[in-house]
Amino acid sequence: MGNHTFYLPPECWATPYLLEGQEARHLARVLRLGPGEEIRVLDGCGREGRFRVERVARRGVELALLEEMRHPRSVSRAVMALAWSKATRRGFFMEKAVELGVHAVWLWQGEHSQGRLPSDVKESWQAQMIAGAKQCGNPWLPELALLSGGAEELVARSAAADHRVLPWERQEGVPMLTPDMAGRPGVTVYVIGPEGGFSERELALLRGADFAAASLGGRVLRCETAALLCLGIHWWAAQLPSRS
Repeated sequence: MGNHTFYLPPECWATPYLLEGQEARHLARVLRLGPGEEIRVLDGCGREGRFRVERVARRGVELALLEEMRHPRSVSRAVMALAWSKATRRGFFMEKAVELGVHAVWLWQGEHSQGRLPSDVKESWQAQMIAGAKQCGNPWLPELALLSGGAEELVARSAAADHRVLPWERQEGVPMLTPDMAGRPGVTVYVIGPEGGFSERELALLRGADFAAASLGGRVLRCETAALLCLGIHWWAAQLPSRS
């Protein structure tokens, strides 16, 4: 299979296979690939294909399917519920979260969030997630949801999860987030508060919904740093031989 990876939306995964837009421009103008070249293509829904470039045309790049593979979802799935903050380096976070195998990203409106949550998912966020998937070969793109209903909507969405974790720094009398708590089979929701912290009302709601408190240590972390730390621990724990 070729060394270059591209994204083809699942609704476009059918004959005639055609790369369009930015993906086609990157193949033809940046990488200067031509007919006969073999590439890898992902659809973000667990499907991976080996393709041959047939023709570079104005309307896009025509491809021929050589081999198709299906990848199952991970047994251990992490949902990152990250409070909205204007200060967050959103693109960087989205890309790295996909590299760490996040199952879903929920951006929620905290009472102490900086600014208001947008009404729609931004195209740039999706583009960063696709970039992360292509870089690491992750065949699954995460669900991306906006929870404008605050902690109440977050609690309602988390009700069906197998595990719920409330991690943040400077907690006393609670365990550190360890592989014993992370990376377990099923769906685990990790909730990260905004830069301004949780309100007492939000903490009461989350604790009442059986979110298990966990410490991230004594250093104050930016919200995206805390989120990626949780995802990293989850990813590592899920790879341990005892969890395989």
